[in-house]
Amino acid sequence: MAETIEPTNPAQTDTPTEQTPKRVLIVMAHPDDGEFGCGGTVAKWAAEGRDIWYCLVTDGQVGDAGDMEITSEALAAKRHIEAQNAADALGVQHPVIFLHYWDSRLEPTLEVRCDIARVIRQVKPDVVICQDPTVRWNGQGYINHPDHRAAGEATLAAIMPVASTRLAFPELAAEGLATHNVREIYITGTQSADRWVDIGGYVEKKVEALRQHVSQLRGWDPQEGITQWAKEGGDAARKHGHDFTYAEGFKYIRLEDD
Repeated sequence: MAETIEPTNPAQTDTPTEQTPKRVLIVMAHPDDGEFGCGGTVAKWAAEGRDIWYCLVTDGQVGDAGDMEITSEALAAKRHIEAQNAADALGVQHPVIFLHYWDSRLEPTLEVRCDIARVIRQVKPDVVICQDPTVRWNGQGYINHPDHRAAGEATLAAIMPVASTRLAFPELAAEGLATHNVREIYITGTQSADRWVDIGGYVEKKVEALRQHVSQLRGWDPQEGITQWAKEGGDAARKHGHDFTYAEGFKYIRLEDD
């Protein structure tokens, strides 16, 4: 286990005793986003006994399933099952929470912000994993889905100020939901990683979870691609002094105690 780097060093690593949260909430735009972005980390933390929750903002009802006859309602039902199977494969202990927004039309509205904050107040996580609202493309071959950006922006706004401020949305207090302060944020899908999680021993779990998304893979086996991405994550971690072969990188935020 790599030694924890002092907070003054921008490239940090994760250790179970000092950094890994006890309760984790993953907020993602679509089914399969979490598995792609942080599946190894989720599997590792679950194996270490962390309490893991998943919240998916949309139902993924327009993700092309390769079936020209399928309806959006039928596809959403299929993706609900796939998302739960993937969470189970990673060791997530709770049913997946769906907010039922429409896939490919997500915007970071006040309504979305409030709904995510409601989940935060219910789950009371030590850490939230979310998507990067600033990434629009990667290299010359990938445009980031606008839902990813919208989910990330709404989640960060839900963390601060809505979940932590009583008067921000009084209706949440009226529902009996006390304020909650999230202390750590891990942002996945980022181009500004400064913390890496060693997922050596958990790549296969990540692959197995992704294999549950049959409607999306359409015959593609993620083994080779996911292994290569995990190696690239390990390469990036080693450039910052971490002896990792396989890793997932995050932009890390530690919110100050009150």
